[in-house]
Amino acid sequence: MSASAILKEPKQGEPITMKGDRLQVPSKPIIPFIEGDGIGVDLWPASRRVLDAAVEKCYGKKKAIAWYEVFAGEKAQSRYGADQALPSETLDALKKYRVSIKGPLTTPVGKGIRSLNVTIRQKLDLYACVRPVRWFEGVPSPVKHPEKLNVTIYRENTEDVYAGIEWAAGSHEAEQLAAYLKDKLNAALPEGSAIGIKPMSSKNSKRLVRAAIRHALLRKLPSVTLVHKGNIMKYTEGAFKDWGYEVAKDEFAKQTVTEASGEAPNGRLVIKDRIADSMFQQALLRPEEYSVLATPNLNGDYLSDACAAQVGGLGMAPGANIGDGIGVFEATHGTAPKYAGQDVSNPGSLILSGAMMLEYLGWTEAADAVIKAMSSTIKAKTVTYDLERQMTGAQKLKCSEFASALIRNL
Repeated sequence: MSASAILKEPKQGEPITMKGDRLQVPSKPIIPFIEGDGIGVDLWPASRRVLDAAVEKCYGKKKAIAWYEVFAGEKAQSRYGADQALPSETLDALKKYRVSIKGPLTTPVGKGIRSLNVTIRQKLDLYACVRPVRWFEGVPSPVKHPEKLNVTIYRENTEDVYAGIEWAAGSHEAEQLAAYLKDKLNAALPEGSAIGIKPMSSKNSKRLVRAAIRHALLRKLPSVTLVHKGNIMKYTEGAFKDWGYEVAKDEFAKQTVTEASGEAPNGRLVIKDRIADSMFQQALLRPEEYSVLATPNLNGDYLSDACAAQVGGLGMAPGANIGDGIGVFEATHGTAPKYAGQDVSNPGSLILSGAMMLEYLGWTEAADAVIKAMSSTIKAKTVTYDLERQMTGAQKLKCSEFASALIRNL
């Protein structure tokens, strides 16, 4: 079936373009969205209402979003065929229109299709997974002082073990590679091993750290911390650390200083590094000492979810995948299919990701309005069931009702 029979581009609106290294955002940009699997059917309509209301509240009729539905996951398979979970037309639209937003997508464990999230990141070269983690007053937390954690994690998105270079135990490919490693490189493996390869490159590590440093400088934050396991994986994770310091020295020498050099001059951004397991402890014991974390792929995956747990869980954790002149904003949690269509799930992650998207567009007033509305709505203890069951005296709202409460509080 042709794309024209499935995708319906909006009749109004204009594409976002690039001029140099800057986005050129029209007053009515066309923004693709992927509803998502499972609870996406509930989360997206609620989120869309809030984002539209915030834009109208701040700009009246001067600005608006022309939403454009494209398909991935189960919804794509129902339209394109069982083997088309991520149609080329969807990737083309995400690339053409530059800024998009998506709900959660299902990824089978141990079999079936590869992660659609990972595939989107790799196909569009969205090399930075950006996860701001902060606490909203009133959100239940397992730690005593969740307010001390306010960190943005920049996770490298395209390589490390997520490059997907692996072979099953007992496969011909795994046996061939094991034999080569033993015969040519004197690296014997346990018999019958599954094998995965962990590529990490100077180019991709440096551009991730560069983006993290620019983020910190733009927002006048005190530090960027390189998180790695270089004490064990010296030529991959250790190199990530070294390449990160090289970026700071070669490209931001007048604006940065290393932690090892002692007291930071006024206004200088401090570049430091931590071993990954130590960083997990630091996030719990001394979170106020960290503002931006730059990490390889796997470390960032673990760390971003662990930090989110300290401030209330993934239901309140926004995320974005950013490349050069292109961004896909997303809910960071799973699809929770047993709750799909029940109008009970928390849309907070997707709404806050939408706020990140508005900020990325340069529509900071609307982004700030969403954040403030989220804060006041939670502080008033008007929340969805996942938070209500942990809060004394809270009022339980449906997903759609929570969106309505946010809109009232804009």
